[in-house]
Amino acid sequence: MAMSAPTSSPHSLLLQNVNRHHLPTTKTISLHPSPRPTKPISITCSASAQIHDRPAAAAQDRVFNFAAGPAILPESVLRKAESELYNWRGSGMSVMEMSHRGKEFLSIIQKAESDLRSLLSIPSDYAVLFLQGGATTQFAAIPLNLCVQPDPVDFIVTGSWGDKAFKEAAKYCKPTLIWSGKSEKYTKIPSFDDLEQNPHAKYLHICANETIHGVEFKNYPTPKNGLLVADMSSNFCSKPVDVSKFGLIYAGAQKNVGPSGVTIVIIRKDLIGKAQEITPVMLDYKIHADNNSLYNTPPCYGIYMCGLVFEDLLAQGGLAEVEKKNVKKAKILYDAIDESKGFYRCPVEKSVRSLMNVPFTLEKAELEAEFVKEAAKEKMVQLKGHRSVGGMRASIYNAMPLAGVEKLVAFMKDFQARHA
Repeated sequence: MAMSAPTSSPHSLLLQNVNRHHLPTTKTISLHPSPRPTKPISITCSASAQIHDRPAAAAQDRVFNFAAGPAILPESVLRKAESELYNWRGSGMSVMEMSHRGKEFLSIIQKAESDLRSLLSIPSDYAVLFLQGGATTQFAAIPLNLCVQPDPVDFIVTGSWGDKAFKEAAKYCKPTLIWSGKSEKYTKIPSFDDLEQNPHAKYLHICANETIHGVEFKNYPTPKNGLLVADMSSNFCSKPVDVSKFGLIYAGAQKNVGPSGVTIVIIRKDLIGKAQEITPVMLDYKIHADNNSLYNTPPCYGIYMCGLVFEDLLAQGGLAEVEKKNVKKAKILYDAIDESKGFYRCPVEKSVRSLMNVPFTLEKAELEAEFVKEAAKEKMVQLKGHRSVGGMRASIYNAMPLAGVEKLVAFMKDFQARHA
């Protein structure tokens, strides 16, 4: 009969329960013969090899992953991908083995584009491109395709990623920093009425959600020339967006809609075909648009995974319903921070706090390492803040269930009670 130690706290009892029932056992494998009898392995060589699957991992074996990217994916998506990994829908092969020009993969990429168009109500005069190289590659591709040196471009920089885009653009156009939040440690977004835009600027660039600093545009500025470009990597498909307000939207998939390796570009078709002569072929939007994202071998499996995520988002009722869930999760976490009497603090101005990336610090900085360590024991991982800003950061993308946020908040309150 198991007995509880009289000094155990509710927190330690929870840890004991998690360790006893949920954490996987670590096994040491020796390369030398073992004196103990081992179970024989049967290998059958035949025209139809038999594959013996391990029992599927139980949901409780997984952690709550608060990483900023690559990030958590919907469990239903992972389960479906698992079931189709060996033999995709009777094709006799995995998606990873398919020719990107075969009918099987063509059906995958075409449906992924169709579902994304449905999710975001993308107008027919916009092209959707599935590319590689991450959003960082687009920092160069965008000015190369939309500008001729030395065309002027305006930038609003609200965090580290906007700053990197600004610096890279300087190689291919003449960017002007019309507003920067650096002096206030990237905690605000400017009033659009106060912006001094260049009426001749080819476009106005923003980062719609700064992953590192947790600053998110709740509405968007209107460029004087009508062309707005946005990096939406970390809030892509987290809420409805009026695509027609933008000339170009780009996003790395690995934060909210898929695994790493896929970059999505949504661009107004009349902007395609004007690339500078020095533009590398792989950065020329016209090449990819004319070839339906199949100019060279694309990240096939990543696109397949994105397609499964798009299906999942549609099944939830679309982005309006997804946004409601994201608002609820974010409110629970921000309320816990704001009601902690200063033990936790979010530095971002309340009106522009991100629904996706929640940075916070502890009143006692020396407790931060212990916070991360104890949270990991409770199967909540990747809570350490970005190395450039420190503190904590909880990324609560679409796929983070409400239960994950609730567990984090319960842990935060318990940690405060023990360390305040």
